[in-house]
Amino acid sequence: MCIFASGKHILMSKYQIPYTNACIRAFGRRFQLPTKEAFKYLLRFKGVAFLVDFYEIEHLQSIEDAVDDLIVCCQNNGGYLA
Repeated sequence: MCIFASGKHILMSKYQIPYTNACIRAFGRRFQLPTKEAFKYLLRFKGVAFLVDFYEIEHLQSIEDAVDDLIVCCQNNGGYLA
């Protein structure tokens, strides 16, 4: 599957899609955001690209650890949630 993010197409495997979805939902729960808003935030501050680029490492950790990593990634790209 291919999604369009940050001005480029991102190719995702069939395993990355449910993992990315779970991470987005967990991120939203952490910050009490609806899933759609969590996705928009993660897309804007390169969290989705981070999950795709580092899937091989991130999926071996807990979802909570992935959310912690997303927070740092987004903050490094101008995000403000903490």
